[in-house]
Order: sequence, then C-alpha cells, then structure tokens
Amino acid sequence: MIVNPTPTGWQVIYQQAHALLAAQLAWQWPPFLPTDRWVGLLAATAQHDDEQQRWRGHYGLTAAGAPADFTQKEFSLEQAEGVMRAARFQGQWRSLLTSLHLSFLYEPQRGENAQQDTFLDWQQAQQKQWRRALHVTKAEAQRAYALLQWCDRLSLILCRQELPERGRTLEISEGPDGKRYTVHRPTPEGPVLVSPWPFAASEFDVTVEASQLHELQFQDDAALTAALHAAPIETLQWGLRRQH
Repeated sequence: MIVNPTPTGWQVIYQQAHALLAAQLAWQWPPFLPTDRWVGLLAATAQHDDEQQRWRGHYGLTAAGAPADFTQKEFSLEQAEGVMRAARFQGQWRSLLTSLHLSFLYEPQRGENAQQDTFLDWQQAQQKQWRRALHVTKAEAQRAYALLQWCDRLSLILCRQELPERGRTLEISEGPDGKRYTVHRPTPEGPVLVSPWPFAASEFDVTVEASQLHELQFQDDAALTAALHAAPIETLQWGLRRQH
C-alpha cells in the first residue's frame, strides 16, 4: 500500500491501483514496438505490483499501529516469485520485462540475503534465455523496460504526493529515448507539466482510487482490513498538460 497522512487519518492507495495509473501513463506514450510487444509492455506495467503477500486479509501495520506504507516493509520473496509465476502465463516478453523490474528493485540489496541473491541470479540467467528466444538485444529490452520504470516512477510521484511546492521541478528518470525528464506543478490545483513533453496527446487526465481512513491506529490486521473494506473511496485526478 501507499499510505499518505491526512488531517483525520490516512489516505491509502493500493499498489495495484498505482500500477494501473502507471499503465495509463504508458498508454499515452507514442508506441515504439510492434503491437504484440507494446501490449505486453502495457500489461507488465499494469501488473508489476500484483501478487502481494497474504493480500487476502493482510495489509500490514507499523509498530505504532498505523497502516504500513510499502517502503516500511521488507523484500518479500513470496511476492516476487508470485509476480514471476503470473507473468509466465502471459509469455516470455512479459516475463522478461517483469524480471528486469525485479532486478532493478532488488539488485541494490544483493549480498544482504543468500536466498534473495539466488533469486536475483536466477533472474539474470532467465533474462538471457528470454532475450535469445525472443531475438531481442539487451539494449532493446532495456529500452522497453525503461518506459515501465519511467511510468512507475511518475505514478509514484503522483500517488505519494511528491510534487514539489511552489512550482519547483523534480526529476522523474531517464526515459526510453535516453532523455532526462522533469515534472512540476506551477499551482497547487493546476495542471502537471512534464518536460520535455513525451506524450502523443497535448493534454490528458489520469486517475487513481484512494481509500480514506479516519482512524490513526488499528489494533491488528483484522481491524485494518475491516476499516479498508468499509472506507469511502475517492478518485484522485491529475491533468497533465504540455507546457506552452
């Protein structure tokens, strides 16, 4: 979950919902792959945060009893393996992109856990196998993955309320075209501006659903689960516009 504080409690955005927002952003990017692989890239973007550990009834609390943001939770081998199993049934291309994302996330932690290192070694070996089978170069695979990572990052900036105040700019990441992109919002309620503008349309809206919790602490997972199931849902919306 992505957990943001509010004056009366917490705003919770499920990671799967954040991934759908990332896919909305990818949808707006001019396609640069054949149809089958472009759709596979969109699917990988939309599903890269699926298979959450014990998702049915287990969301996670901090030591203080607050809903746990995903950054407060440790690497879950179970979730990572689940994502790869799900990707396998949509083919080698989806599997390759998903594997590249897991490498991006967890290679910086290499050396901390032997089981995790074994998983990362397996990812590298499988990536080579999938590239050979698909006749894709490492650079071509990285270019496609760069869009997933870019959209993931911009979605997180929006969902985690990281847009800087007073119109300051924030770097997103390097896009699939090798350019460095920034984002800023000149006014609190105004459009979000990305520079340079990478999208096909000159303006569009994106949305994500957020649950509104009006309690600060919960006794256990069961109480948090019940509150989330009963929580009112708000649709958050951002307008992205080309800067004139």
